[in-house]
Amino acid sequence: MSRRTGAKHILGRIALYAAVLLVSLYSFFPIYWMALSSTRAQADLFTKVSLVPGPLDWESYKSLLQLTDYPVQFANSLIVASVTVVVTVVCSIFIAYSLTRLHFRGKIAIVAAMLFGYMFPPLMLAIPMFSLFNDIGLADSLYALAGAHLAIALPLGVWLLWGFFKTMPFELEEAAMVDGCTRLQAFLRIVLPLSLPGILTVAIFSFLLSWGDYVFGLVLIMSDENKTLPVALASMLGSNDLRWGDIMAGATLIALPLFVLFTFLYRYFVAGLAAGALKG
Repeated sequence: MSRRTGAKHILGRIALYAAVLLVSLYSFFPIYWMALSSTRAQADLFTKVSLVPGPLDWESYKSLLQLTDYPVQFANSLIVASVTVVVTVVCSIFIAYSLTRLHFRGKIAIVAAMLFGYMFPPLMLAIPMFSLFNDIGLADSLYALAGAHLAIALPLGVWLLWGFFKTMPFELEEAAMVDGCTRLQAFLRIVLPLSLPGILTVAIFSFLLSWGDYVFGLVLIMSDENKTLPVALASMLGSNDLRWGDIMAGATLIALPLFVLFTFLYRYFVAGLAAGALKG
């Protein structure tokens, strides 16, 4: 009986690892093919099909940077994403902390209302937002785009941090205040360090949402000098001279910051998701 149980356990582990490997390959292969295609000569993209890299050709990157406004568009995306991350993290911390520590009527209604707004597809929000920003004179600006991203990122950030603060023992702050700390000092010295995984998770989610946004950028931005990377890359698909090498190079450069971000922060990201799932 024990041998049969052990065999089933081994087969189950093998099946699990095989499934994980299959899903990983399925998810990673498009990214690998994109990066591989960006380093091939334009003439070899459709004539040579190989999974092995080489010989490397950087002409697509040179063409992309020289013949397009890609550096400006990269800076636009970075500015919008940075503003979205900073405002989302700061506002989410104070809103979530207030919802869990202060007693007032309608707390649950506030959280439910924010999540209700998060449920709407971006396209349903982009059109009325364009009308709103146009009325106040912010149409076709990076400020308007960052504000639109906050409408999606902020509710999610509040929800994630609410799960952290809700289960964090208030006795820790009380002990700090008994030792002479003010409410703000207890918050800065006790609550924030313990909430670091959740804060980094909110920052990563906000950056991902803003960096890869296409719908808001397409509706709210009209001038070429204010275009962000996803919109600019999509506009290359509609040109008469379709250069797939340049497109693959642009897509690779879009994915590169995300790769770097996850390389250094994936431990905090996984810890934040796990803690939020358990505490929420």
